[in-house]
Amino acid sequence: MLNVIKPGLHTTVQDLGRDGFYHLGVPPGGAADKYSFQIGNFLVGNPAHYAGLEIRMLGPTLLFTRRTLIAITGAPTPCFINDEPVPMWQCLEIKAGDVLSFRFAQQGICTYVCISGGIHSPEFLGSQSTYIVHQKPECGYKLEIGGKLMINEPLPGAFKHAGRFLPESFRPSFSKTAELHATLGLAIHRISDEGVRVFLDSEWIVSTESDRIAYRLSGGPISFEHTVQTTETDDYSANVVDLPYPVGVITVPNPKELIILVSDATAGGGFVTIGAVISSDLDTLNQCRPQTTVHFSAVTMEQALRLRAEKKQRLASAAEYLTT
Repeated sequence: MLNVIKPGLHTTVQDLGRDGFYHLGVPPGGAADKYSFQIGNFLVGNPAHYAGLEIRMLGPTLLFTRRTLIAITGAPTPCFINDEPVPMWQCLEIKAGDVLSFRFAQQGICTYVCISGGIHSPEFLGSQSTYIVHQKPECGYKLEIGGKLMINEPLPGAFKHAGRFLPESFRPSFSKTAELHATLGLAIHRISDEGVRVFLDSEWIVSTESDRIAYRLSGGPISFEHTVQTTETDDYSANVVDLPYPVGVITVPNPKELIILVSDATAGGGFVTIGAVISSDLDTLNQCRPQTTVHFSAVTMEQALRLRAEKKQRLASAAEYLTT
């Protein structure tokens, strides 16, 4: 059992998500930074998909009532067991009565706590991931003060993993700038050639209005190919007949703003779309905190697939290192 002394700013149960239902309007959800999340599970000897905790900016204070193992990964944040600082990216032993606490993240957004055996909570459509928009108890759990969260028994032989750590070379970097690769297309015919150039050449700034549903970025201005007088003051139209939105789609609601839809977003809508952030860069995007400077680079589908394969290989190499 975990007793929640303080819930933190926004702490939820997450796993790798509920794939396969997006065509029905159910977003995949899951850990925003899946690389860091899976590494946390590998550190404590779990399969990659076991549910853990996703912390956004400020973590909770948790009382453990049984002996277990944990790993803390993701955005760098000061973390403590019984007020003593402990390292991240390492398998740590927890004793019954220990209190885990955090301060504000120093960089990035999402920090993860993975626990040997995982978290015991109801599944919905094959996943324990929390979908806050739904506001139903079967769609995961957001920590609340005084709450209790069941954890499973540590896996057999788990305590032999105590003390193992992930080398720096396998850890992601966290920066005030981000380079994101994007495939162009979808409704790009509604963007002028000059607008596409501005999209690729501009620096875009992450807004405070960014969360697990969407990232808002300001920059531009992006010019539209076909303009329509929508009001007395506007001479553009950012609307199209509804389109399906892949995760990572980049919409252009007005010339000076981009909205990138992420894990908990809607499956479609009527904004002009210029392209999509490739899947292997979504972890980086989801760790961008407000005021991060973002620059986009266009890639072909072949290049996107190669970058995805490279990231999968990096994760596999990290897993192999931790299991040998």
